[in-house]
Amino acid sequence: MDQPKSLHVDKPWGSFDQYSLNEKSTVKILTCNPGHQLSLQKHEHRNEMWVALDAGAIIEIDGQLHRPSIGDSLWLPLGSLHRLSCPESHLHPVRILEISFGTFDERDIERIEDDYGRTS
Repeated sequence: MDQPKSLHVDKPWGSFDQYSLNEKSTVKILTCNPGHQLSLQKHEHRNEMWVALDAGAIIEIDGQLHRPSIGDSLWLPLGSLHRLSCPESHLHPVRILEISFGTFDERDIERIEDDYGRTS
């Protein structure tokens, strides 16, 4: 699957941002508390687009750290190692809008590292 392009459209009343169009997708909001991180993981059956809803998120994709601004989107291709974390010094949880493209199944998570003992 090619990476979908997010689309920003200005309207007289404001604007909208479109992240998917006529795609099979699953949409979730991930919330990560200060001092915590998701497992370092990858998927075999889905690509993901993550959109930062809060400042302060740290997103690792294939060993590269990203600190997105609110509204920034990042593409997580199928098979990429990725995780979300929230620094302990951050006062509030951080949220990411996750749009999964392909077949979504929670069993399609291969955990490489996990702070909670859930590695594959």
